[in-house]
Amino acid sequence: MSSIPTGQFITRSAEETFDLAYRISEAINEPAVLLLQGDLGVGKTVFAKGVGAGLDIDPAEVNSPTFTIVNRHEGRMRLYHLDLYRIEGGANEVYDLGLDEILAETEAVVVIEWPERLGDFAIPNAYWVVINDIGGDERSVGVHHDV
Repeated sequence: MSSIPTGQFITRSAEETFDLAYRISEAINEPAVLLLQGDLGVGKTVFAKGVGAGLDIDPAEVNSPTFTIVNRHEGRMRLYHLDLYRIEGGANEVYDLGLDEILAETEAVVVIEWPERLGDFAIPNAYWVVINDIGGDERSVGVHHDV
């Protein structure tokens, strides 16, 4: 069973945000969903790159899938990285992306940027990662499990 660290963390640079995500994803050994919430430019994609690195995926290959919506990467576990920024139709548009099939995978980690765009599409047992800019390069990163 995965033991993903939860709590409130402060990072002082993009590198520290990356390292936090790396440590979190190193603890993942079963399917997991991470919902990344935060304003534009706050570091959600940096966090996703760290998750990828912790899954033995080259972080240079983990880019924001803003226009493709979904990127798939292979590592010690498969990583699906979704960016829902351009989604406006809520749950119906999410179903069209095949998110229910992605979530059904037995050996995958799913990272979703802009989860508030999911509408009524519920994802039980997810981890919320809320990133807030607290000035300069500092970020407050809250990680909690939604059961």
